[in-house]
Amino acid sequence: MSEPYLRNVLEAALLAAGKSLTLSELSALFDESSRPDAHAVRAALHQLDADYAGRALELKETASGFRVQIRREFASEVARLWPERPQRYSRALLETLALIAYRQPITRAEIEAVRGVAVNPNILKTLMERGWIRVVGHRDLPGRPELLGSTREFLDYFGLRSLDELPPLAELLSLGESNPQLDLPVEDLGQEAIAQEATSQEAANEAAANLETADESLSHGEA
Repeated sequence: MSEPYLRNVLEAALLAAGKSLTLSELSALFDESSRPDAHAVRAALHQLDADYAGRALELKETASGFRVQIRREFASEVARLWPERPQRYSRALLETLALIAYRQPITRAEIEAVRGVAVNPNILKTLMERGWIRVVGHRDLPGRPELLGSTREFLDYFGLRSLDELPPLAELLSLGESNPQLDLPVEDLGQEAIAQEATSQEAANEAAANLETADESLSHGEA
């Protein structure tokens, strides 16, 4: 099998699938007698990625495999193909998602302690329905509160291979000022706790803004 043919089949499959495909799934596209191994598939994908340099498409590796998508800088123009705007998520939802992503495993009470407000049950319900969060265990406390963590679907949606690719909190904090309306009351907190919670809230604000930007770009970004 020639390398150009292998590359073309992989490109066609990724465009048709509209989702991430694993190396095994891509290899299984071919007859068993001529099936390429994972090394050959990855080499062809690497060449395909190079072919996309300077074009509107890009090859992206996520937690679930590989996908072809529109580059972020062209997403707003392409989005005009769909007159209806994609679903927009509230700031509270994105902040909750950011806290779970960065501080997992985390309980609902711990999220509320950082944000300073109660978590609307519909927010957690929406995140679970989207498949972005799941219950990963229970805290060894009275009532055995649920511990929440992110999922592979969360990584896939935001184009990440692993949680290690989330921007560092320090980088997020450097992007701008936190939202003052979400500051925590300080009357009963020690100075060390005040600093810790304020930093967590600022990080949550910036992480939420980062996820919101990614969500807007990716809503119509996949090929």
